[in-house]
Amino acid sequence: MIPVRILTVFATLIVGGWGAVTTPSTPGGKVVVCNYETKSHLREGQGKFDLTFLEPALQYCTHLLYGYAAINEESLKLVPLNEQFDVLKDNYRHVTDLKIRHPNLKVLLSVGGNEDVSGEGSEKNLKYRQVLETSAHRLAFINSAHTLVKGFGFDGIDLAWEFPETKPKKIKSGFGKFWSSVKKTFAGETVVDENAQEHRDQFVALIRELKATFRPDNFLVSLTVLPNVNSTVYYDPRGLAPSVDFVTLHAFDFYTAQRNPKLADFPAPLYDLIDRRQDENIDAWVKYWLGQGFPAKKLIVGIPTYGRTWKLDEDAKVDNVPIEGLDGAGEPGPQTKDAGILSYPEICVRVQGGTGNVSPSGYRKVPDSTNKRGPYAYKPHDEEKGEDGVWIAYEDPQSAASKATYVRNKGLGGIAVDDLTLDDFRGVCNNNKYSILKAAVAAL
Repeated sequence: MIPVRILTVFATLIVGGWGAVTTPSTPGGKVVVCNYETKSHLREGQGKFDLTFLEPALQYCTHLLYGYAAINEESLKLVPLNEQFDVLKDNYRHVTDLKIRHPNLKVLLSVGGNEDVSGEGSEKNLKYRQVLETSAHRLAFINSAHTLVKGFGFDGIDLAWEFPETKPKKIKSGFGKFWSSVKKTFAGETVVDENAQEHRDQFVALIRELKATFRPDNFLVSLTVLPNVNSTVYYDPRGLAPSVDFVTLHAFDFYTAQRNPKLADFPAPLYDLIDRRQDENIDAWVKYWLGQGFPAKKLIVGIPTYGRTWKLDEDAKVDNVPIEGLDGAGEPGPQTKDAGILSYPEICVRVQGGTGNVSPSGYRKVPDSTNKRGPYAYKPHDEEKGEDGVWIAYEDPQSAASKATYVRNKGLGGIAVDDLTLDDFRGVCNNNKYSILKAAVAAL
């Protein structure tokens, strides 16, 4: 519960101090959604992110998503994910107060985003489906969402809804691959949610009812389709279109060391690659939503600001991707401290410089001349030093620009950078702060 006293105090917009700075509109009127992952304040050293680093990015953003809020498991109401930080330390209000200097900026409170985790197995994040299942549950969520949004000065809500993810791809060969194809022919994919069709229809109802409640205050309602959630199962693009202001497709993280510890592949390709599932790329997701009647001007393409890493053992072959027989997630980086993921600045200090494509750190960089898959880099296993090898597939300014160019050429609504705290917010790479964000916006 949020104390009434705090809601009352924060419901009044505090004006004064700084002068207003107008956020420039992007070329062609495109939307630039910037995700702000608030758990970044818990990092140490060069990875720690506070609001002094946020504001320099806002001149490039039309919308800022505050990640994340949560759903209370018992009441099914929307609540702060970290009440101590979000409410008691005033971070909600500190962020929405940034609109004083950036009056054209819209700040939305994002819900879920794979951060509000509860339960395991088939019960994982069950509350997100329970909210949908009755009108009373939906009303409790909607009313609590309206209270949070209005009380803290947000401009709307983003639903990064935690529907069940698809099953990770397994390595199969020979008879196993043949038998798997036979099973899919007769039985289809593994059933993750027996009530998926009902949840799909109920989600449309939630969005419609949410927008009806928000409309008198001109609050926005947006949707983020999370990685590895099957749009064909859970989303009705035509049914959602009238009630959402925009939809962001997080078409990335198709492969991660957590989902695929023995198989490394490009996590965020722009186009279909040979011998992959046809839906594991941005272009396939975009074509699905457009083909189902969703307006192009409301469709936003997500661009990650990080890379995925795997350990290479002495037998790993990096000449052909995907790479099989790996040894799980790469070691945590000094800033992010999470296995299997590195921020862009953590990557660039490893791969920059040197002679040819080999950096002083011993990484061989392989650029993407096709603009289809993104770059990768690797450092071989060193048995003499007892060091594991590492393979990194990542986003850089060039690949981000390619995706933004795709958005421009397709006439889509814009881009979403996920997230600011993993971009180069300190300017470590060539003294260029927010190099991925800047490159993507320039390409629009």
